[in-house]
Order: sequence, then structure tokens, then C-alpha cells
Amino acid sequence: MDKKVMLITGGSRGIGAAIAELAAADGYVVCFSYKSNRTAADSVVRKIEQAGGQALALQADVAVETDILRMFHEVDQTFGPLTALVNNAGILEQQMRVDQMDAARMQRIFATNVIGSFLCAREAVRRMSTLHGGKGGAIVNLSSIAAKAGGPAEYVDYAASKGAIDTLTVGLAKEVATEGIRVNGVRPGVVYTDIHASGGEPGRVDRVKAHVPMQRGGEPVEIAQAVMWLLSDKASYTTGTLIDVTGGR
Repeated sequence: MDKKVMLITGGSRGIGAAIAELAAADGYVVCFSYKSNRTAADSVVRKIEQAGGQALALQADVAVETDILRMFHEVDQTFGPLTALVNNAGILEQQMRVDQMDAARMQRIFATNVIGSFLCAREAVRRMSTLHGGKGGAIVNLSSIAAKAGGPAEYVDYAASKGAIDTLTVGLAKEVATEGIRVNGVRPGVVYTDIHASGGEPGRVDRVKAHVPMQRGGEPVEIAQAVMWLLSDKASYTTGTLIDVTGGR
């Protein structure tokens, strides 16, 4: 029986870990990357294996092309053809205005959030596309509602990087629509994850949740459920779509 093989970038914590656990429960063999936190990655693998699933944690920095190539090669060699890719890895940095940012910061943000996602999508298409002898598959890109809101006075660079992900999603979906690949995106709102600490405000969700119509922050599993629907056969006629999971924001 052909295995369903999923690769998630940034799968050791937060939304990525929630996707990994749901995917394993749905019968996927789960591979995921982590940049440096091996302890968190091992914890996700252990949780999946204890539930009877299969998981493989791969150290890789998606800002580095050679790491991406090695990661995809390891998935190929270990489990065979890729069925699904989730471009989840993303970073943000200290909250600040654009007039305070330097070029090095912008390059770090775009290298991980944009170029990394492009390169992972490229490698997935090379494996999935019927044009290249593949059997098709699905890609989901994690964007952010910040792509629409802009992130003023906090992280316009991060917001702009997610705007690029929206464009990647729509353009790639049209490019490979006849090659057996569906490409969609999810735009989370404010969600309880560690990423806010990177911006210097670990409690940001609780500060801004009053501006959310549902008056609360989201949980990682609520984003993961949308991702899993887009990857499933229930979304067989859905491509080039971005789903906002934002509590109405």
C-alpha cells in the first residue's frame, strides 16, 4: 500500500507540531524539520510514536538551500514519494517601525519566510508533478492575517513576507493545476504560540484579543484542522485558495 508522506517545515512547536500530530492520526507518515530545538522535536516524535504513528525529525534551516536539498533527499530515501508539503516555518523579530529596521533583519525574514518556502515548494513540485513523473499531491502554505493588516509599528517586514506567500500560493496553484497538485494557504490570526516572544511580547495575544470579534486568541490545533482539510480529498476541487482562521478578524 502506498504511504501518505507529509513534510512539515518548522514542525517541532506550535502550529507545526499540531499539524504533525493531526497528520499522524490521519495515517500520514510525518516528517518535519526543526532548526535547533532538538528536545522539542524529539518530544513531537515520541508523542506520535506513542500513539502508533511514524515520525521523523530532520534538522534543517529553510533559509539555507543545501539544508532544504538534504532534507528532501532524506525524506525520499527514508519513506519514498512525498504526498503533502506544509510550508510552516517562519520567523519574526523584535517589534519596531520600518524606519528602525536594517537590511540584515529584512534579509533574515525574507530568507526564511519567502525564499525558504519557494525552494521547498520547488522541491515538492519536482517530486509530485505528473509533468516530472509524479503522482500528484498537495501543498499548504502558512501565511498570516498580517499580510492583510500590514503589521504597522510591529513587523511590517514579516507582514510583507506573508503577502509574498499569498502570491506564491495563488501563482503556483495556477501553474501546477493540470499536474495533479493543489496549492492552498491558511492565514492564521493571533494564535497562542511561541512566535510572539520573538517579537518581544510573549503576551501579545492577550493584549490584542479584544480586537478579535470572537474575543479570544486561537489555538494551534484550530489552524491545524484547516490545514488538514485543505490537504484532504474533501478539498479536491480547492486550489489557489486562502482560508482566514482568525476569529472573524
